[in-house]
Parts: sequence; C-alpha cells; structure tokens
Amino acid sequence: MKRMFAATLVLFSLIAPVLAVDMSAEINAATAKAIPQVIEWRRHFHQNPELGNREFNTSKMIAEHLRKLGIETRTGVAKTGVVGILKGAQPGPVIGLRADMDGLPVTERVDVPFKSTVKSEYNGQTVGVMHACGHDTHVAMLLGTATVLAGMKDKIKGTVVFIFQPAEEGAPAGEEGGARTDGKRGCDGQSKDRRDIWHSYKRSD
Repeated sequence: MKRMFAATLVLFSLIAPVLAVDMSAEINAATAKAIPQVIEWRRHFHQNPELGNREFNTSKMIAEHLRKLGIETRTGVAKTGVVGILKGAQPGPVIGLRADMDGLPVTERVDVPFKSTVKSEYNGQTVGVMHACGHDTHVAMLLGTATVLAGMKDKIKGTVVFIFQPAEEGAPAGEEGGARTDGKRGCDGQSKDRRDIWHSYKRSD
C-alpha cells in the first residue's frame, strides 16, 4: 500500500502547475482515502486483462467511472482508448497524464488470489493473457488521480487530460494501435497534427 501511495503522489507532482494554491495536505489526505479503491481496481484489472485493441471491458469500466466523476469523457479513441477532460474553474495550462491499458500474451504463473486465468487469441494462437508490465497499476493509479482531482475541480487553474491508451505493447498483426493511432487523431478523433496531441484540447476550448 505504501508503494502505491507513493507512486500515486508522483502523479500529483506532475500537475502542480494547474493547482491554484499549495494543496499538498489536501491531496495527501484525499489520496490516502482513495488508495483502497485504487488497490481494488488494480487487482480487478490484473485478474481481467485484455490484449491490445481488445480492451473493451477495461475501457468501459474506465469511462463509466470518469462519467460518474463528472469528467468529460471520450471513448473509441484509437479503437478502444478513453480520454477524460477535466476543466478547472480557472484558466491555465493543459496537462496530460497517460496510462496504458493492454495486457500481454503471457500465461501467469504466480499464485495470487487475483491471478489471471484469461485465455485469448493472438495472431492465430490461443494464449494466456497477463498484465506482466504493470499496466493494471497504471490504469488504477490514473483513475485514482482523476477521482482526487475531480473533487477539487474548483481549485484547478487549467485543464487536466487523462489518456488511457490501448495497444501500448503493440497491436496484433495487420492492425494499427496505440500511440501511433492516438497521434494521428490528436487523441480526439479529429486533429491530424501529430506533433503535439495536447494542442487539440487547446484548440477545442
């Protein structure tokens, strides 16, 4: 739990420019409150991994939670990606935070209560699927960050964009996916400017 708490706080250090005042104490308290839910999410995603461009249930769960928080949510980005846009009460910079969602075609051999037993098809073969690269943790931490920041929206000066990227490990043969597709669409399915995906949000304000 301590490691999860510390890692989540690192995310908050990245969004310091959009906070109107020093909110360290408030953020620490809200993060501590959110950590049990973050751990629960992480174990759920670990037990239910999905391969690149197949993150249907993962993206559905992410989008549902973001909408409950009142965060503007876009789905179907780069096939199965999700983007949440939290606009603060005051004008300011746009900051993006990203988490990758896909698992790997790997059979889990560690015996834990939330062990993955998922099987799927990958490039014509039946394979085990596992979050062997930490993406379950990345998604859970970013959802926790969104939860905390949504609760202090009135103190944010600027916009925080939460990007849940599919197929970071690479799409199946014959498919595009991941950051390559995100960039082509500017993460909003409209922009063709691949130089800076954040520009699309600045233009849309």
